[in-house]
Amino acid sequence: MVVLLTGGSSVLMNALIDKLNKNGHRVYLLTGQRDRRVTYKRVFERYDFACDSNSVKDIVESIRPDVTVFTGAYDTNYDWELSAREESVRYLAGLVNVLSACSMAKSGRFLYLSSEEVFGNTYAENIREEEPAEPKGFRALALAQGEETCANYRRTQGTDAAVVRLDHLYWVPKKGEQEDNPCFRMCLEGLKTGKISAGSNHTLSLLYLSDAVELIYKLICAEAPAHALYHISSMEPVTELALAEMIRDEADCGVEMTDVTVGMNSRLVLDSSRYDEEFPHRIFHDCRDGVRQVMRYMKKHSASFLTEEDQGVGAAVRTWKYAREIFWLLVPFLESTVLFFLAFFLNGIAADSEFIARLDIYLLYVLLLSVVHGQQQAVYSALLATAGYCFGQMQGRTGFEVLLDYNTYVWMAHLFIVGLTVGYLKDQLRFMRNEHRSKVGYLSGQLKDIEEINDSNVRMKHNFEEQVVNHKESLGKIYEISSTLEQYGPEEVLFYAAQVLSRLMDSPDVAVYTVANGDYARLFSATSPEARRLGNSIKYTAMEDMYGELKARRVYVNREMEENMPMMACAVYAEDDMQLILMVWSLPWQRMTLGEANRLMVVGHLIQNAVVHANRYLEALRNRRYVEGTNVLDEEAFTHLAKAFSDARDKGLAEYMLLEILTEENYESVAAVLGKAIRQTDYLGLLRGGRLYALLPNTGPKYIGDIISRFQNCGYECRVDEEAVI
Repeated sequence: MVVLLTGGSSVLMNALIDKLNKNGHRVYLLTGQRDRRVTYKRVFERYDFACDSNSVKDIVESIRPDVTVFTGAYDTNYDWELSAREESVRYLAGLVNVLSACSMAKSGRFLYLSSEEVFGNTYAENIREEEPAEPKGFRALALAQGEETCANYRRTQGTDAAVVRLDHLYWVPKKGEQEDNPCFRMCLEGLKTGKISAGSNHTLSLLYLSDAVELIYKLICAEAPAHALYHISSMEPVTELALAEMIRDEADCGVEMTDVTVGMNSRLVLDSSRYDEEFPHRIFHDCRDGVRQVMRYMKKHSASFLTEEDQGVGAAVRTWKYAREIFWLLVPFLESTVLFFLAFFLNGIAADSEFIARLDIYLLYVLLLSVVHGQQQAVYSALLATAGYCFGQMQGRTGFEVLLDYNTYVWMAHLFIVGLTVGYLKDQLRFMRNEHRSKVGYLSGQLKDIEEINDSNVRMKHNFEEQVVNHKESLGKIYEISSTLEQYGPEEVLFYAAQVLSRLMDSPDVAVYTVANGDYARLFSATSPEARRLGNSIKYTAMEDMYGELKARRVYVNREMEENMPMMACAVYAEDDMQLILMVWSLPWQRMTLGEANRLMVVGHLIQNAVVHANRYLEALRNRRYVEGTNVLDEEAFTHLAKAFSDARDKGLAEYMLLEILTEENYESVAAVLGKAIRQTDYLGLLRGGRLYALLPNTGPKYIGDIISRFQNCGYECRVDEEAVI
C-alpha cells in the first residue's frame, strides 16, 4: 500500500511512519515546509513543500497514494499561539489544496485527524459522532471547518474522505520540548513548583500515542469503512484530581496537590462505540501506565524541561535585536540630516560666488534624497531644506518679512513638487522591482520544485525498473532453482538448497536450520562462517521479533540492524508445522525492500516443495532403507547419506563427524540404547560390511570428545573414522 503523510515533524508523525514501515507499506511524506534541517524517520520519498503550494497537485498525481493522512490537529507547522487567525487561514488553505489534489487525482482514501477540541461545551454523557461540533477559538474553529470541508468533498465530489477525532492524545515528550496535553502540563507543573493544581469537577479521557497509532492504522488498512466520522478514545473517564494523584504517586519526590474545584461540573469524553463495533480492538496502555511512562521520562530529564535552552529570548538578546532594528530605521534620517548640513554649507558658499549663485543647492539635495530613498525622505529633506532656506533669508530680513514674501512659497512649492514627484517615481520603481523579484523568485521556486519532483520521479523510475528487471531475472532463477534441486538426491536437497538460495538472493552468507522441536532449531547447512554466527543450535522462540514474523508466515526483515540477527529470514512449513528456517545474513540496506522479501518468500516456497517431495520419497522407501525393526539405516542408504554429507563438507556447506561403534551385539539392542543418547538430527547406519556407525551433523572435532564419553557411559566404545566414506 502507498501512503502519503502530510504534516510537520512530531512524535505522532514518527510513530505513524514507523508503524507503516514495519508493516511493509511504502511511505511518502509531504512535510509542509521547506526546512530540510528538520529530521524525520526513514520514508520512501520526502517532499519539502508547503501544503498550499501549487506543486502538491503534481506530487499527488505522481504518487497516486492509496491513502492520504492529513495530520491536521497534530501538525506542528502551525503556531496557533502566535497568530491564531492568520494560521487558521493558512491551515484551511493547505487542507483544501491537498484535499482537492487527492480528489482530482482519484487517489484513494483521505484521512483527516481532528481532536476533541471541536467540542467547546460540557456534556453529561460520552460524546457520540452525531453530536454537532461547538468549537471555541480560532484553532478549534479551523479544525471544525476542516471536518466540514472533508464532509463537503465526500458529499459533492465523491471523495473517500474520513474524519478521525482523537480524545486527549498524550505521549512521552521529546527531551526539552514543550507539549500541549493535560498530562504533560500537570507533570511540568509538579516538577517546576512541587505542586499540582487540579479540580474534581473536570472529567476527561486520555488516549496514549501507541494505542492511537494502532487504531489509526486499522482505518488506513480498512477496505471500505462504513462511516465518514469516527471517535477514537480509551473511554476511561478520569478527573483532573485523580490524574494529579497518579502523577504525584509516580513522581515520588514530595509533589503536593492543591484542590481548586470551583464552579459547575465539566465533562468531555468521546464515545468510540462506533469504531469498536466495526474494528474490535484492545487498549494496551491504561491511564496509570501512560502517566507512569511520561512522569518517569520527564523526571529523568527534568533539567531539559525546566530550563530555557538556546531559545534566543533573553533580555540582552531582545534589547540588542530591537536596538539594531531601530538603528536601521533611523539610518535614512541620519543620512538626510548629515547631507542637509553639507547642503547648507555649500549654499552659503554659493551665495558669495558669481558663477554658482544661480544654482539651487537645496533643490539638488532634495532631488538626491528623493532618487535614493523615495517619498518619505523627500518630505523630510524638503522640510529641512525649507528650514535652511528660511534661516538663510533671515540674514538681512526679519522672519515676518520672509513669511510674507511670495517668492518663499513659490520656492517651497517648487521644492515639494519636484521632491514628491521624483520620490513617487522612485517608490513605484522600487515596487515594480520588488514585484519582479518576487515573481522571479516564485517562478524559480516553481522551477526548483519541478526539478525536485522530476528527480524524485527519476529515482522512483530507476527503482521500479530495477524491480522489474529483478523480477524478470527471478523468473529465470525460479526455473533454475526448481530444476537444480530436482537433479539432487533426496539426501542432498537441503545442502544445495542453501547454495541455490545464496545464488538467488545474491548473498554469500546463507544458513538453513531444521526445526528439531517446538523451541529449538539445528543448523543443517551454511555457506560461510558468518552464516554460522548463531551456532549449531538456537532457541528461535526466544527471538521475539523474528519468531513473531515467522509464526505469522511473513518474512522477517532486520530493519533495526541488530548485530546478532540475520538481515532477512523466512520459515518453510509442511502443512501447519514449521520445518525449516532460511536465514540471509549479508544484505545491503538498500536491498532490504518489499521486492527482496517477496523473492525470499517465493524461494522458500520452492524449497518447501523440494523438501516435502524428498521427505515423502524417503518416507515411502522407509521399509527398504532401515534394518527391519530398528532405526538403523541399511548399508546402501547410509552410504548415500554419508556421501552426501562428505560432498557438502568439501563444498563448505556442512560439517559432520563419523563414529564407528565397536560392538558385537545385534543392531536392535544397540539402537535402542544409543537412540536415547543421540540427537534427533543424528543418524545410525551400516558401513564396511555391516559395521555400525553414527553420523553426527554439525559436529566438529572439539565437540566429539563429549559425544564419545556419552556413548561410553551407555556401555559402548567408539572411534572416529574419517576414511569410511570416500
